Amino acid sequence: MRRPAILLAAALALSACQRANDDRAWLGPVTVVEAPAAPGSRFPNLAASDDAAVVMSWLEPAQGGAFALQYAAWSGRGWSAPHTVATGPDWFVNWADFPSVVPVSRGTWGAHWLQQRPGDVYAYDVRIAVSADGGRAWSLPMSPHDDGTPTEHGFVSIFPGDGETLRAVWLDGRHTAGEHEPASHDAGPVGGAMTLRTATIDSAGRRVGSDRELDGRVCDCCQTDATVADGNALVVYRDRSDDEVRNIYAMRADRGGWSAPVLVHDDGWRIAACPVNGPAIAARGDRVAVAWFTAPDVPRVRLAFSTDGGRSFAAPLEVASGKAAGRVDIVLLASGRAIVSWLEEGPSGAEIRAQPFTTAGAAGDVAVIARSGIARSSGFPQMVLAGSDLLFAWTEAAKPSRVRTARATLR
Repeated sequence: MRRPAILLAAALALSACQRANDDRAWLGPVTVVEAPAAPGSRFPNLAASDDAAVVMSWLEPAQGGAFALQYAAWSGRGWSAPHTVATGPDWFVNWADFPSVVPVSRGTWGAHWLQQRPGDVYAYDVRIAVSADGGRAWSLPMSPHDDGTPTEHGFVSIFPGDGETLRAVWLDGRHTAGEHEPASHDAGPVGGAMTLRTATIDSAGRRVGSDRELDGRVCDCCQTDATVADGNALVVYRDRSDDEVRNIYAMRADRGGWSAPVLVHDDGWRIAACPVNGPAIAARGDRVAVAWFTAPDVPRVRLAFSTDGGRSFAAPLEVASGKAAGRVDIVLLASGRAIVSWLEEGPSGAEIRAQPFTTAGAAGDVAVIARSGIARSSGFPQMVLAGSDLLFAWTEAAKPSRVRTARATLR
């Protein structure tokens, strides 16, 4: 009787070991996918809707020194031909503050870019166009803010509103008087505080009501991100305290209006300049995951989960440290795993990396997606879930630059 028991125990141990190995090998081979972006293209953005529409947008040089906002849709096997949303000779083009095309719902899409004001390189406005037919036709561009000040307005996130409306949040410099921090990576404003503001826009491209302030003092040039958690809007951003501590905060909107800011985690990172490195958020129902970069002692990428729709967050997990450069993205799977991507300096140059996590910690090994660089011209790598695949997009900082994409199947 002992021998069968021993054999059974050995079989169970082998099975457990195989499951553990399967857990570590969480991603199939990374395959390059030809992107429909021309030489000179740069700064892609990936976005997906609840009905599985996946869109990549990017900037591309146009005639006469202008730039065009292009997009392509994912078919499951490759990208569609490129489509042009808008073109302009006076756009503000920046490695960290890049445009987007977002499929908000089955019919309603939103797109944004930044339009330069004359006279000051750091004076520009947000421009938004809306499509009511899935990207085929676009409304005339509008601005979600009407302050008219020659200051910075950017780092926009577009996400679903109620019905066929969309919401936008952005960093708004109307109180800064156009002054800038000389110590900042991108010269953040000091004449007054940068603020976080929001507005609702209908499917015809008209603002619904007035824009409103959500936070009166935020980090000057870190990206915002937004999603919908349990039916309610949820926004994450980097705050800026009076003594220059720059933590990640979340705000949620429900029928009662916007909540007070919720601290994701107190990193204690005091820095008298903007790190130009914003957070990323993903949600399924009331489960939320936020990834971000911080450097209170050494550079780190962290991840925090919420099980109550972003009302509170658990203690963070350490994703990477030491040579992590941040520039994070995140997706949340139906299984509860969060996949975090980030940029890190490796032995042969910078690498775009990704790794899965549960609330208990790492749920697979680090996967190297592509070689890249940490120069500004490399931009911010992007990641999105497309069925059972992960799609990645980044800027190849060559001469000329070019948008590159890849896919890998989740195991």
